[in-house]
Amino acid sequence: MFTIEHGFDATTVTLIDDGPEAPLKEDVIIHNFDDCVTIEQWDARTDTVHKITLSMGQVQDLFAALDLPEGVYQIREKP
Repeated sequence: MFTIEHGFDATTVTLIDDGPEAPLKEDVIIHNFDDCVTIEQWDARTDTVHKITLSMGQVQDLFAALDLPEGVYQIREKP
Protein backbone atom coordinates (compact mmCIF):
# COMPACT_ATOMS: atom_id res chain seq x y z
CA MET A 1 0.00 0.00 0.00
CA PHE A 2 1.18 3.58 -0.54
CA THR A 3 0.02 7.17 -0.14
CA ILE A 4 0.75 10.28 -2.25
CA GLU A 5 0.60 13.82 -0.88
CA HIS A 6 1.30 16.98 -2.90
CA GLY A 7 2.79 19.80 -0.82
CA PHE A 8 4.05 23.28 -1.60
CA ASP A 9 7.67 22.31 -2.20
CA ALA A 10 7.56 18.53 -2.63
CA THR A 11 5.48 15.49 -3.45
CA THR A 12 5.66 12.85 -0.72
CA VAL A 13 5.10 9.14 -1.36
CA THR A 14 4.88 6.80 1.64
CA LEU A 15 5.37 3.07 1.01
CA ILE A 16 3.70 0.95 3.68
CA ASP A 17 4.74 -2.67 4.16
CA ASP A 18 1.37 -4.38 4.54
CA GLY A 19 2.49 -7.81 3.45
CA PRO A 20 1.20 -11.00 5.06
CA GLU A 21 4.54 -12.14 6.45
CA ALA A 22 6.01 -10.79 9.69
CA PRO A 23 8.20 -9.07 10.56
CA LEU A 24 7.02 -6.13 8.50
CA LYS A 25 9.46 -3.35 7.61
CA GLU A 26 9.07 0.29 8.63
CA ASP A 27 7.41 2.72 6.22
CA VAL A 28 9.59 4.27 3.51
CA ILE A 29 9.00 7.97 2.87
CA ILE A 30 10.08 9.48 -0.46
CA HIS A 31 10.17 13.27 -0.91
CA ASN A 32 10.38 14.47 -4.52
CA PHE A 33 11.80 18.03 -4.72
CA ASP A 34 12.72 20.06 -7.82
CA ASP A 35 16.44 19.24 -7.55
CA CYS A 36 16.63 15.97 -5.60
CA VAL A 37 14.76 13.04 -4.09
CA THR A 38 15.15 11.98 -0.47
CA ILE A 39 14.31 8.54 0.93
CA GLU A 40 13.77 8.08 4.67
CA GLN A 41 13.14 5.06 6.86
CA TRP A 42 12.88 4.71 10.65
CA ASP A 43 15.34 2.26 12.22
CA ALA A 44 13.92 0.95 15.50
CA ARG A 45 17.23 -0.73 16.40
CA THR A 46 19.10 2.59 16.53
CA ASP A 47 16.09 4.85 17.22
CA THR A 48 17.01 7.05 14.24
CA VAL A 49 15.76 7.94 10.78
CA HIS A 50 18.10 7.02 7.92
CA LYS A 51 18.01 9.47 5.02
CA ILE A 52 19.41 9.11 1.50
CA THR A 53 19.52 11.99 -0.99
CA LEU A 54 19.59 11.25 -4.73
CA SER A 55 20.25 13.75 -7.51
CA MET A 56 17.75 13.79 -10.35
CA GLY A 57 20.38 12.07 -12.53
CA GLN A 58 20.69 9.25 -10.01
CA VAL A 59 16.90 8.89 -9.96
CA GLN A 60 16.84 8.59 -13.76
CA ASP A 61 19.57 5.95 -13.60
CA LEU A 62 17.65 4.05 -10.91
CA PHE A 63 14.46 3.96 -12.99
CA ALA A 64 16.41 2.77 -16.04
CA ALA A 65 18.22 0.11 -13.99
CA LEU A 66 14.97 -1.46 -12.80
CA ASP A 67 14.29 -2.78 -16.32
CA LEU A 68 17.79 -3.85 -17.36
CA PRO A 69 19.75 -7.08 -16.94
CA GLU A 70 22.95 -7.28 -14.91
CA GLY A 71 25.79 -5.14 -16.31
CA VAL A 72 27.37 -1.68 -16.39
CA TYR A 73 25.52 1.09 -18.20
CA GLN A 74 25.73 4.80 -18.92
CA ILE A 75 22.72 6.84 -20.02
CA ARG A 76 23.60 9.32 -22.76
CA GLU A 77 21.65 12.41 -23.69
CA LYS A 78 20.24 12.41 -27.22
CA PRO A 79 21.80 15.12 -29.43
